[in-house]
Amino acid sequence: MGVKMPKKSKPQRPSRDEFELEELGNAVVEAHREKTEVLILLWQRDPIQGKIVKLDGQSQLIHIESNYETIKVKFIDILSIQSAPQ
Repeated sequence: MGVKMPKKSKPQRPSRDEFELEELGNAVVEAHREKTEVLILLWQRDPIQGKIVKLDGQSQLIHIESNYETIKVKFIDILSIQSAPQ
């Protein structure tokens, strides 16, 4: 008989309620509209500082322009968004 090893569970994104997601969504939309420089903390990725240049509702991707390149991140991977330090 083989011994069953417990499945390695991959880390789960922190769960957030609707209120937190709505607040985050509002912050993303405002940063996009105001074209402000923001610091975005991401799940299991390095933080990105830049400007949100496109919100893609179809793919749920946020396009961030940082150091002359566009980085696409999933909305669900954004942990927090704040004004970038000047």
